[in-house]
Amino acid sequence: MSLLLAVIFPVLLLLAVPVAHALLIAAGGAVMIEGRVPILITAQRLYSPTQDFPMLAIPFFILAGNLMMSGSFGRSLIDFAKACVGRLRGGLAQVSVLGSMIFGGVSGSAVADATALGNALIPVQKREGYPAGFAAAVNASSSTISVLIPPSIPLIIYGLVSETSILDLFIAGIVPAVMLVFSMLLLCWLLASLRGIPLALEAGAGRRFLATLAKSLPAVLMPVFVIATLRFGIATPTEVSVMAVAYALVVGHVVYRDLSLKSIYRAIIDAGVVTGAVMLIIMASSLIQWILTLERIPIELAEWVLATLKEPWAIVLAMNVLMLLIGTFLDLPAAILLLTPIFGEIAGVIGLSPVQLGVMMVLNLSIGLYTPPVGTTLFISTSIAGNRLGNTIAELPPFYFVAIAVTLLVSYVPWFSLALL
Repeated sequence: MSLLLAVIFPVLLLLAVPVAHALLIAAGGAVMIEGRVPILITAQRLYSPTQDFPMLAIPFFILAGNLMMSGSFGRSLIDFAKACVGRLRGGLAQVSVLGSMIFGGVSGSAVADATALGNALIPVQKREGYPAGFAAAVNASSSTISVLIPPSIPLIIYGLVSETSILDLFIAGIVPAVMLVFSMLLLCWLLASLRGIPLALEAGAGRRFLATLAKSLPAVLMPVFVIATLRFGIATPTEVSVMAVAYALVVGHVVYRDLSLKSIYRAIIDAGVVTGAVMLIIMASSLIQWILTLERIPIELAEWVLATLKEPWAIVLAMNVLMLLIGTFLDLPAAILLLTPIFGEIAGVIGLSPVQLGVMMVLNLSIGLYTPPVGTTLFISTSIAGNRLGNTIAELPPFYFVAIAVTLLVSYVPWFSLALL
């Protein structure tokens, strides 16, 4: 069955079949062609992951993010980011970076951040003299910072699959996220200085800082609320996600006073659509995981890697390269679900912490979000900028360098992911 999977799935991807459907068709087709496993058991394995109570955290965190991004909430976050870095050289590009970190604490989704920040900032950057390709590249790459900020949906998925503490993963993602933020802020300043991009003096007047901070504080405190609630054992991740929805409803209605029934309805519908897509990927990937486990593929692959490479540093490097390659073809949730059982076996043998592996995996795979041929945030940002794809890709190498450098530090120096635990 594994051989059939290896043949059917790439063919479907080449035919531009959506990843979730390609996974489902490949798994179902392999089972039916092989004929060794009863269809009833296959159906049970397909739906079993949807019955896990912790899975409820995914739709509720998505809904909380949608509610908090409605109305003036999102605009206040952007204004706060402008007040922080707007006066610096390349300030509007740095607003994209800082905004991604702040937005990540609300949405936990790189795609949501790329869309929200891109629509708000890229047109302004173009009017201020930023090249369209550069503006799109900054937005596409910096939006992936959000996948490391609580409540990160990819980290939740990894935690559920690997049975690793979601709280530990949330905390472990903080230092790498801050490293990415400061590295990209410095890179934006350097590139803007070399290109002579003018200062946007009106974008960050100092007198506006306290006012914008006060207005955006409810959103800025969102990740703090999530981590503190989990850290002190007040609630489980699923319960915290429900509390986050309640928090978003109260803040939107009481503080910002622009959360209407229409916007709530739209947020619920959008959350349902996104959740449906994610859950379809989880279901299909779970079936493939079961097939691979049934045929001992993760164990045999781990034994082969250990026998071939021997040295832990070489094994970690090979894992990084493989994750980078797979991340360019598969959506982040699907790649996490497929790779976690395999790399979990290898990590256990070489003494790599599952928490460190989770952060390393999310970092690697997030680079694929702005890398062709899939490149979700890449295509979103390029479309918003009204730019040619080739021009955006030409601006990305410095951002790849920064992201890979942070990923390697996290991979080889456990302190960067485990220091706060």
